[in-house]
Amino acid sequence: MPTSRAAATSSGGVFDVARLEARHRELLEQSSRPDFWGNPEAAQAALKEQDRVNEQLNGGKRLRHALDEAELFLAMAAEDGGDDSEAAREAQHSLDAARAEVERQELGLMLGGEYDRLGAIVSIHPGAGGMEAQDWAEMLLRLYLRWAERHSYRVQLADLQPGEGAGIKNATFTVEGDYAYGYLKAEAGIHRLVRISPFDANARRHTSFASVFVFPAIDDKVEVVINPADLRVDTYRASGAGGQHVNKTDSAVRITHLPTGIIVTCQNERSQHKNRAMAMKILRARLFELEERKKREQLEQFTKEKKEITWGSQIRSYVLQPYRMVKDHRTGVEIGNTDAVLDGAIDPFIEAYLLGVRKAGTEAATA
Repeated sequence: MPTSRAAATSSGGVFDVARLEARHRELLEQSSRPDFWGNPEAAQAALKEQDRVNEQLNGGKRLRHALDEAELFLAMAAEDGGDDSEAAREAQHSLDAARAEVERQELGLMLGGEYDRLGAIVSIHPGAGGMEAQDWAEMLLRLYLRWAERHSYRVQLADLQPGEGAGIKNATFTVEGDYAYGYLKAEAGIHRLVRISPFDANARRHTSFASVFVFPAIDDKVEVVINPADLRVDTYRASGAGGQHVNKTDSAVRITHLPTGIIVTCQNERSQHKNRAMAMKILRARLFELEERKKREQLEQFTKEKKEITWGSQIRSYVLQPYRMVKDHRTGVEIGNTDAVLDGAIDPFIEAYLLGVRKAGTEAATA
């Protein structure tokens, strides 16, 4: 037990205490300088880092406390001479708390990518199948809006194309908040639904697909060069429910990036200027993501995911009939409470995926 505690809390372990304490002192010294707020962006970044360092140090303290308690109770259990004693149960409780703290900190380490702290831009598209697939796309939209609400993220709908009869043809929205992209990038891929179709008079079982694309909401500090000559900008009347609230002006904006064929639409705002600004933000994010994937030599996989929304390519299956189960095919995680998942409780899937990516990356690096 003492060896485990030292490995977990000393420099070079899960909690590099010496490095964190040194960095904490540096940040405190930096924030006490008279010119600290001379550069507001740098000051805000420093304060956010200070919060992260403090949380890591507090995590280390919680881990040491749990391990100390476990060691004490294990010694008491040994004196009592039994694994069924109250001391043994308390030791197990302390070890469980220590394990949970390590997992919490490991999750924080997984979100160390260059753009993981940024907000996210999410786009949902139904596969083939008409109203059934469109309804599934709308269910996914609700799932992610509920997930964002659970995490107190701010969501702004950029584009929503209603389906013919039911559901949606596509939806694009932004999620603002720390690490929104870091978490939601785990959701990119094909999602499969199996259920008794509410649109089938014979109550037959149907399988539907929808694709989810996730891009980092890059800020102006990240340079993405867009030649205005490469853009075709079209305006049109935004769709709506009609009546007195119908939009009577051509406020919706569609931007086509001619070299790549990427098309972005935005119609949620009543102002054409605001819709254009949002569309350009989404276009910058999509072009940036495209270039990043090229650099990582993963463009082939990206285009394959976009090409076919069908059997064999799904990352997750949501089965409502003949049994109820949601299974992630990348990690093997299964959850039987399908109602909770469809209401936004997808954190176990996200965390398992991120942990798996990190472990795979570590194994590749050491191979």
